[in-house]
Amino acid sequence: MDILHSPTLKHFLTSMVTGELNLTTELVWLIIATALSMIGGAIGGMILAGKDIGYAFSAMLGALFAPAGTIPAILLGFAALTLLSNY
Repeated sequence: MDILHSPTLKHFLTSMVTGELNLTTELVWLIIATALSMIGGAIGGMILAGKDIGYAFSAMLGALFAPAGTIPAILLGFAALTLLSNY
C-alpha cells in the first residue's frame, strides 16, 4: 500500500484533477476516452445492426470503428487546449 502514499502518484492525481496538461495526463485521458468510445460504439452497433448481423459481431464492429473518429478529435482538442493555455 506504499504506492498509494508515494509523492509521484499524489502529484499525478493532483494534475489530473486540476486539469494540468502534460504528456502523462494527456495519455491517460486518451486511454479513458478511447475506452468510453469503444463501449459507446459497441452499444450503438448492437442497437443499429444487432438483429441483422448478430449482436456480438455488431458490437465488435462498433467497438473497433468508434475510436477511429474519436482519437483524432481528442488529439486535436488536446493540441488546441495546449496552445490556448500556453499563449
